[in-house]
Amino acid sequence: MPSSPHPAPDGLRGDTLVDVGCGPTIYQLLSACEHFQEIIALDYTDQNRRELEKWLRNEAGAFDWRPVVEYVCELEGDREKWAEKEEKLRKKVRRVLKCDVTKANPTDPVSLPPADCIVSTLCLEAACKDLAAFLGALRNIGALVKPGGHLVMLTVLRETYYAFNKQVFSCLRLERNTVEEAVESAGFDVKFSEVEPYLPGDGSADCEAILSLVARRRASVTG
Repeated sequence: MPSSPHPAPDGLRGDTLVDVGCGPTIYQLLSACEHFQEIIALDYTDQNRRELEKWLRNEAGAFDWRPVVEYVCELEGDREKWAEKEEKLRKKVRRVLKCDVTKANPTDPVSLPPADCIVSTLCLEAACKDLAAFLGALRNIGALVKPGGHLVMLTVLRETYYAFNKQVFSCLRLERNTVEEAVESAGFDVKFSEVEPYLPGDGSADCEAILSLVARRRASVTG
């Protein structure tokens, strides 16, 4: 694993966390729910939001995340706390809203107060067709976080397509330096950046690596 030019920041915490492009999943929020009082989940597709809401309401037929929750709890020190963590996450996700990262206000017509932290996991590279759109989307979601707040981002590098359920989707091919420069130009200072090699091996995608990044929004945004 390459060494990071940016040291990992201290634990992130605060009142409100916004998950941009949450999909139908909860894995990305399992640790976050221990450090934030309120979580707002955003996604573009109605189907993804419905699936998430099904799990949040503990409805019949909802996806069973228990094995994943147990694994996260084990990493945190106590596998047996899985039910407690599920309950905590269900209570903390207060809103599930439609969002479009290409809009200046991604949650239009709803206006959200600035959050302490935004999370974006494997979203923007799939939502943006070119680098200009990627830069614009970063600026748009960046406006959702307060000055001094944080952006936590997970993105794939050098991927042009991914396949799911026999459908092939295009993906914006990104390099590490491109992502870091885009984050900086959106008004953030990169505090942590790390690349891990990743080769799916089954032909479902052609990505070569995963980039994990944490950045802090500057007090004044210029440029």
